[in-house]
Amino acid sequence: MATIDPCTFLRRLPLFSDLGEEELRAVGAAATERHVGRGRTIVERGDPCEGFHSILYGQVKLAFISPQGQEKVIEILGPGKTFGEAVMFMEKPYFVTATALEDCLLLHVRKEAIFAELEQSAAFARRMLAGMSRRLHGLVADVEAYTLHTGGQRVVGYLLKDAPASGATVRLSVSKRLVASRLNITPEYFSRVLNDLTRRELVRVDGRDIAILDADGLRAYEG
Repeated sequence: MATIDPCTFLRRLPLFSDLGEEELRAVGAAATERHVGRGRTIVERGDPCEGFHSILYGQVKLAFISPQGQEKVIEILGPGKTFGEAVMFMEKPYFVTATALEDCLLLHVRKEAIFAELEQSAAFARRMLAGMSRRLHGLVADVEAYTLHTGGQRVVGYLLKDAPASGATVRLSVSKRLVASRLNITPEYFSRVLNDLTRRELVRVDGRDIAILDADGLRAYEG
């Protein structure tokens, strides 16, 4: 299997786009590609964090798994997304388990190269902080939704996030079970909400495709 040029991919990421050729080569030299098959574990909770991963293709699920085997999905990440940065800076083990939802190609960048670049470039440090701040903002928004919104409102918010207008269609990129876990509701409740939205003629469900028939009506939905 042919290998990729890490610098070619890194240059496409906003985090590294402003680096000079020398700095980019230094970071690229500390990067290794990982091919992970669908359903395989990338990292487990408790594993040491030696750097961060960037996704070239595929989807990755980040989740907490209880001792009883129950799973809570934290994030579902696709191409161009990264994970592991915050834990890398804390120099702590991973506190989530990362699993490949599809065949994935990942680029793992060792933390030594990142730390060296941070010492050289204030702009790079700001971009790294901005990326982690966006991730934190998303997690805070999740906590707000879990505590202040009904389960039905969470489903509506998920649909309108990617399809805010009537006539748009949302295609679920993962199973309804995973979407439900991401929204902190049960799969059965998720299905009931979709059935209720369908009965009210607010959406039309066709497998994983959900057509938005009445965006304003969805926004008014109390669940």
